[in-house]
Amino acid sequence: MKLGIVGVTGMVGRVMIDLLEKRNFPLKELYISASDKSIGKEFFFKKKVYQIISIYDLFLNKPDIVLFSAGSNISKEWAPKFSKEGSTVIDNSSAWRMDPSKKLIVPEINATSLCKEDKIIANPNCSTIQLVMILFPLHIEYGLSRVIISTYQSVTGTGKKALDQLYKEKDGNFSLKVYPHPIYQNVLPHCDHFTNNGYTIEEMKLINETKKIINDYNISITATAVRVPVTGGHSESVNITFKKKPNINHIYEILSKTKGIIVEDNPKKNGYPMPLYANGKDEVFVGRIREDFSFPNSINIWIVSDNLRKGAATNAIQIAEHLIRKKYV
Repeated sequence: MKLGIVGVTGMVGRVMIDLLEKRNFPLKELYISASDKSIGKEFFFKKKVYQIISIYDLFLNKPDIVLFSAGSNISKEWAPKFSKEGSTVIDNSSAWRMDPSKKLIVPEINATSLCKEDKIIANPNCSTIQLVMILFPLHIEYGLSRVIISTYQSVTGTGKKALDQLYKEKDGNFSLKVYPHPIYQNVLPHCDHFTNNGYTIEEMKLINETKKIINDYNISITATAVRVPVTGGHSESVNITFKKKPNINHIYEILSKTKGIIVEDNPKKNGYPMPLYANGKDEVFVGRIREDFSFPNSINIWIVSDNLRKGAATNAIQIAEHLIRKKYV
């Protein structure tokens, strides 16, 4: 197994390296790539030193699987080149997510749709992954009618420069402007750019990607995505209306038995998911599960997950592991 990583110096790329070692990923050769300014820098993996090479040199080594985490432009340029030479690309950018010819995969939900011919596989948006992990098993049982999402998203979802802005502002330095306003001690109802319909790109990702992954385009979905001065993960307040009347105890049971989900819901003892404690973990945490008394067949829930792990790196590696188990690579 020859594995390549494109974008290894980024926040997600670094987590990928860490997870590959912790999960004892079955590889014999590893090739790591980043921008030109990082070529020659060294990374340790399983007590061995690896040098960063150019994406072209990585391409020449013809890896079996390539994990892309370097942005849409790089993916659009290079993913087809790798796939044409027989590599399987798992892409963490938005480049291929809504392409009807590419599959958008959360392994616990739709990995069985993959086949050997899938050479470019899209990894969903971080906030979408944790959302659909909860929605899908409930949809199977009760049928989703409408979903209203409000997110509280970590600055790490924007990248290292956004994290730097937060820390600099905490120290009184407001010179770095990744966001249009200060983020320290502030909340921005603004994730990514605004589109012509008044929604941001992030909000439209939540809407469109959710429908594609669940494979039901009749669900009514709306979203407001908010950036908060948090470094540990994304949180979501979600209101769900079902086609059938839900039973709260049954919902607890369904979610508790679903792989990759941890139910943390004990309000009497102040027990509920928080990004502070989801940080560094691979699971999706859910709590504050309660009936919505204002509307029929509806509930409210609270979802938290580490956006760099299950929201990005972990999900991509899980896809790779599935491909290996099925001998598709």
